[in-house]
Amino acid sequence: MLRKPISTTLSQAFLLATFLGVAAQEYGAPFDCEPIVDGVRYDLTGLKGLQLLGWVVDSPPSKVIDELRFDLCGMLQPVEGRSSEDQCPPGTVACLTKINRKGLDPGADRITAAIPVAHISSLEPETSHLSSSEGLSVVLHGASYPSSPSGLIPQSLKINLACAEYATSPYLVSYENGQVTVEWSTRSACKAHKEQPSLPGDEREGGNEENPDDVPTEHGSGLGFFFLVYVYARFTVKPFPNFDFLNRLLLAGCAYATLGAYHNYSAYGARGLDLIPHRDFWREVPYLLQDVVHHLCSNVRPRQPVRRGYVAV
Repeated sequence: MLRKPISTTLSQAFLLATFLGVAAQEYGAPFDCEPIVDGVRYDLTGLKGLQLLGWVVDSPPSKVIDELRFDLCGMLQPVEGRSSEDQCPPGTVACLTKINRKGLDPGADRITAAIPVAHISSLEPETSHLSSSEGLSVVLHGASYPSSPSGLIPQSLKINLACAEYATSPYLVSYENGQVTVEWSTRSACKAHKEQPSLPGDEREGGNEENPDDVPTEHGSGLGFFFLVYVYARFTVKPFPNFDFLNRLLLAGCAYATLGAYHNYSAYGARGLDLIPHRDFWREVPYLLQDVVHHLCSNVRPRQPVRRGYVAV
């Protein structure tokens, strides 16, 4: 078996690192998916990846398709089977493609425009809180595009992320004056926690001048509290001394409740009943059991004999 010299391998690695460094300097850095807006940190890493959406406008005898592809936390990859001249340039974060389709054969599509509405070279991200509901708005910029003969129009992508318990797929709202607007409901848009600047030791002993009674309090780690609950249940609580299986089952339930509550506490800032993991499922359990019991009873219950004959009028 032939082996490459170590010096050759190191040289290739050095050239690759140099190329990546040059590419990073040329394009810039992608959008930070853990932004801090007015002291509130959001974790949008769960939204990374390719998103494909758009709409279709009938214009007989053909159709006009507006296809939007974007990756909030990275750059788009080339579309397989599509020529480079019909795609947005490398480093594009969001690409709006206008397609003219006549007939039912997608292979006969004619691409009339490929607009890089957000490009990493001119990203300049802007983040702000939504005014109508909890969540945040992210605006990513791109270069100007010659959408009209009279002049260039700056392009941008605006994503309104609304906090919601149940996530929905993003959908395209509009494309006006060079800006694409997308609405997206997701739990990632809920506030994770508020960043508090560290205070000197003398300032912790009292409040500020405006609110002297507002004394900063130090809170322990949420993980420490839930860990203590788990340890207590592991080594202290043994309600079934003669049934090791039931003890293990109870211990597994305590671990599930403890870790689930900590996850909801640290990820979503849950309080009270919201700490219960999969609360909606456990809320439906009594009704599910009721349906099962009703079904079993209906199968076991003897059937009443059917009397045949005439009925007196």
